[in-house]
Amino acid sequence: MPFSSFGLAQPILRALQQEGYTTPTPIQSRAIPLILEGRDVLGCAQTGTGKTAAFALPVLHRLIMAPVDKSQRGAAKARVLVLAPTRELAAQIAASFATYGRESGLTHTTVFGGVSEFHQKKALAKGVDVIVATPGRLIDLMQQRVADLSGVTTLILDEADRMLDMGFIHPIRRIAAAVPAGRQTLLFSATMPREVQALANSLLRDPVKVAVTPVASAAPMIEQTVYMVERMSKQPLLSHLLMDPAMSRTVVFTRTKHGAEKLGKRLKASGVTTETIHGDKAQNQRIRALERFRAGQARVLVATDVAARGLDVDGITHVVNFDLPMEAEAYVHRIGRTGRAGAAGIAISFCDGEERSLLRDIERLLTKRITVATTPRIETPIAVYPPADDSFRQQRPYQNRNESGRGERDHSRPHSPAQKPHQPHGASHSSHPHAKPQARPQSQQGEQRGQGGDRAPQAAKKFRAPWAKSGGRTRRY
Repeated sequence: MPFSSFGLAQPILRALQQEGYTTPTPIQSRAIPLILEGRDVLGCAQTGTGKTAAFALPVLHRLIMAPVDKSQRGAAKARVLVLAPTRELAAQIAASFATYGRESGLTHTTVFGGVSEFHQKKALAKGVDVIVATPGRLIDLMQQRVADLSGVTTLILDEADRMLDMGFIHPIRRIAAAVPAGRQTLLFSATMPREVQALANSLLRDPVKVAVTPVASAAPMIEQTVYMVERMSKQPLLSHLLMDPAMSRTVVFTRTKHGAEKLGKRLKASGVTTETIHGDKAQNQRIRALERFRAGQARVLVATDVAARGLDVDGITHVVNFDLPMEAEAYVHRIGRTGRAGAAGIAISFCDGEERSLLRDIERLLTKRITVATTPRIETPIAVYPPADDSFRQQRPYQNRNESGRGERDHSRPHSPAQKPHQPHGASHSSHPHAKPQARPQSQQGEQRGQGGDRAPQAAKKFRAPWAKSGGRTRRY
């Protein structure tokens, strides 16, 4: 069934034709007719299934066909609000609206943190049709009375489970309370835990449930393997695997921001072109890193789970789980970065002794065992630690105790600088290691200076401190 069978507006169909999209995905085939009817939809689909177009296409069609109220003065109020958990996903959704609605004349803007509010405030003051925002920055602009949501007719929550995991439940409810009650609400989530179901029951009115892909299913074209390796050997193993030229565009996931930054620096030091994105990076740095990765200027992208959803880069050949995720569902989202749109992909995971329970949770969710790969023999420098018997230390000789309790000195040991042997007055100190060198004859001094050998040495001048005076006499130092 082609897209033209849905009755979409001609500007949208022309944009789809220019992008080369002719046949909708299963989630699009089921969700688009329901959204066109104005129904509330509760969709469950994993990333990479065309979920964004499933709500963007019918929403754009309804905006084009809806009459514009020209009786209002001032800037036009936003009619569609899309909430996303991360900046990358918000930017991706906004790009989809711009692509599909390029010939519609509709306007949109993105609102998220990490960048200046100036341009966002300017766009909202001018008036837009679609707002794509993260909850945190949108709440800030609402408190400043810059974002007006009184004209919103469609509220969309994308990746709702991820937003709840990030603690956005209260901002979501606050934003939903600022939107008119007669709105159309669309909620899409990759998983459907009880918290998401409770949120859907409170926001949606008589929703239609659409679930086309099981939560635990990964793309069938993704080859999954796991290496049982110790933590200290993960980075050498990754460097060894990256020697394969087939890993031309690889995403490496770590559990922490510090781990991502450290791994990225080590890969750069080994000569691998690497970019890093995580929550501590500024938005312009994250955008620049993604652009370099998309353009092929960086071979590896090291990221935290902030990029597990919303990272839409074509041609990702490999996904490496440097650290296994704490949540089994996140594994499906991570490896979903490869094998998109029916293409083949490879997912590699590293598992140490402390992560075996996480691996069992992942296999229980997938209802299958992941193939264990043979760890290659890697020659890496190993730190040499001192022996445990302390034989490298020089033991102090045993000291006999006399009746007074004082130890008798072992005269067989060499004297330390602090224990100089007593010498009679007038004895030569030249043999002592710390003795001052004897003055050379004047003839030798003259030969060394070249001239003035017959000149008598001058006496050293005594330093007089002008402030050190006592009783009218100057002290000499």
